[in-house]
Amino acid sequence: MGAIEISILACLQGITEFLPVSSSGHLRAAAEILGIQGSTLAIDVSVHVGTLFAVIIYFLKDITKIASGLIRLLGGRNNEYAQLGIYVGIATIPIFLVGLIGREFIDGNLRGLEVVGWMSIVFGILLFWADRYGMTIQKLKHLKLSDSLIIGVAEIFALIPGTSRAGVTITAARALGFERSEATRFSMLLSIPAVAGAGFLVFVDLLNSTNTFVWTEAIVAGVLAFLTALGAIHLLLRWLRTASFLPFIVYRLLMGGAILFWIYWA
Repeated sequence: MGAIEISILACLQGITEFLPVSSSGHLRAAAEILGIQGSTLAIDVSVHVGTLFAVIIYFLKDITKIASGLIRLLGGRNNEYAQLGIYVGIATIPIFLVGLIGREFIDGNLRGLEVVGWMSIVFGILLFWADRYGMTIQKLKHLKLSDSLIIGVAEIFALIPGTSRAGVTITAARALGFERSEATRFSMLLSIPAVAGAGFLVFVDLLNSTNTFVWTEAIVAGVLAFLTALGAIHLLLRWLRTASFLPFIVYRLLMGGAILFWIYWA
C-alpha cells in the first residue's frame, strides 16, 4: 500500500474505534468502495497498538485506581474500583470465547459489504431506542454482575462488521439505565482487553505469515491511529456532557443506506 492508503486506513481506525459507528465496517467499506487494498497484517497490528495506547493513556487514572483496588482486594479490602475491574474482566469473557471458537466462520461468512450496511442500520436503530427510552439514573458505581454479563454478551455482536463494539456495548448499557457518559466510559474500559486481544490474534497471524514487516509504514500507521483515537475519545466524552448519540445514529443510518444503495442500485 502507498502512504495515502495507509494514512486513510490508520485514521479511519483511530477515529471510529471508540465511536459508536463501527471501525471494521468503515475499513471494509473503504477497501471495497474506494478501491483500497486490504491492509497488511503489520499495519493491522500497528493500528491496534496505536488505538490501545490511546485509550490506556486517556483512562490511565481509572486504570491505576482499578489496579490499586484489585491489589487492596487481595488484602481483603473490597472497593468500587476493584469491582469495576472485575466486572470489566467478566464482561470480556463472552466475546473472548466466541471470538476464539467462531473466528473462522465469521471471517468466512460475515465480512461482506452487504452485512456492513444492514448492521449499521439495525444497530443504529437499536442505539436510538436505547438512548431515547433508556433511563439515565445509573453510574458505574451501581454496576452489578448481571449488568456486566448483559453488556458482555451484547459485545459478541461486535464481531460482525458494521455493528460497532462501542455502539453495541453503549446500547446495552443505556438500555440498562446508565448515563450516557458512564455507559461510554465502561465501553471504553471494556475496549482495552478487546482491542488488545484482537491485536494479539492479528500479531499471531503476522508471525505465521510471509508478510514483510516495513517498520516505517507500521510506525506511521500506529502514530496516526493513536493521535486520531485520542482526539476521538476526548471529543466524544466532551460531546456527551450535554448532548445525545443522535448525530452518530443519523450517521449510521445514512452510511448503511448509502452502502446498500451502492450494492443494490448503483
